[in-house]
Amino acid sequence: MDATVDGRVPPDDPARTATSAPPNCPHRSQEQHHPQPHQQQWNLTTDNAHASLPGAIQRKSRSNDRSKERAEPGLEPADHYGDDGGGPRGRDSSDKLVVHLIIGFRDICVFTLVLPLGTLFVCFVSAYVFQPEEIHETHCRVYNIIPSISAITGVSPQRYLWRVSIALHIGPRFIIAFVYRNWYRAMVAGLNDPARVTKACRMINIVYWLNLVEISALCGVTYISNKENYPLHEKVFIIFMTTSLSYMLATLKLLKILQPDGPQTPNEESSLRYKQAFFALSIASTVGLILFFLKHRFLCQDLAFSWFALCEYIVASANMGFHCTTMLDFPTEHFLIAKNAKQYKKQQTSLGWKVD
Repeated sequence: MDATVDGRVPPDDPARTATSAPPNCPHRSQEQHHPQPHQQQWNLTTDNAHASLPGAIQRKSRSNDRSKERAEPGLEPADHYGDDGGGPRGRDSSDKLVVHLIIGFRDICVFTLVLPLGTLFVCFVSAYVFQPEEIHETHCRVYNIIPSISAITGVSPQRYLWRVSIALHIGPRFIIAFVYRNWYRAMVAGLNDPARVTKACRMINIVYWLNLVEISALCGVTYISNKENYPLHEKVFIIFMTTSLSYMLATLKLLKILQPDGPQTPNEESSLRYKQAFFALSIASTVGLILFFLKHRFLCQDLAFSWFALCEYIVASANMGFHCTTMLDFPTEHFLIAKNAKQYKKQQTSLGWKVD
């Protein structure tokens, strides 16, 4: 049937009913989805009739545009998610990287510094003000001014605050140890000398295990109080001091092997300079600590224990400062917890053991 002169369709025509159904209706029959040739011709004639009218407005069919967009490959609705809640649902949903948590590595390093340092300050002030007799008590019973770290963290309730602080502090320390080992391994890839590569790999393992032993000894010193078991506390403290200084020295030696031409960036240069300064300060303070401890133990001199305690605080501060150069080594890195990240995992990023 042809259109009328003004383009209007007779009301009783069946073709009008067939073409007026909603384009996206799910209950349409197969004939409605695939109209007959005469129906397609009728639609074309009607559109041309409207276009030929003076002042007629041509409207673009939105349903056709949406159908074209859905037909284009690679276009998926942004608000469709899989059943697992892991990300957008589509052909590549199983391979999409979904980030659950991201924290700046610099923030982690600041946390590992501020937490024990702030807790130590609180323990010192509270114990010095409220428990002066307990923290100044020694086997010589001589006059002292400065209490030791073991004294202010061995009384109650300061011991519980210190133990909670170290418990929160240890987790990031282990993560930093793993990250440093992988970072050193990545730097080995830039070396061309096979002998230097072999030496660097050996030093990386030494630095890594010294760091782990140091962290473990810190746990032992914290949770084995000098008032509860002094002989064991003293031995664990010696292990902590030995591994701490050995770790600093081995780290400087390793950086010299990995950077034969010296630091390449301002951050690396500042990090190396601070590491050297903190190591030198630790060595000098350790010498004073041993000297004043012997004077206190065997000669019972006045204020010898206070000087020992002062050297102990300097050693602890230098140790924290050395480890906080991590902020210069990893200024823009982030700690990431994500789904489907196995494709980014490489052999050198393993933690060092396998869990069955």
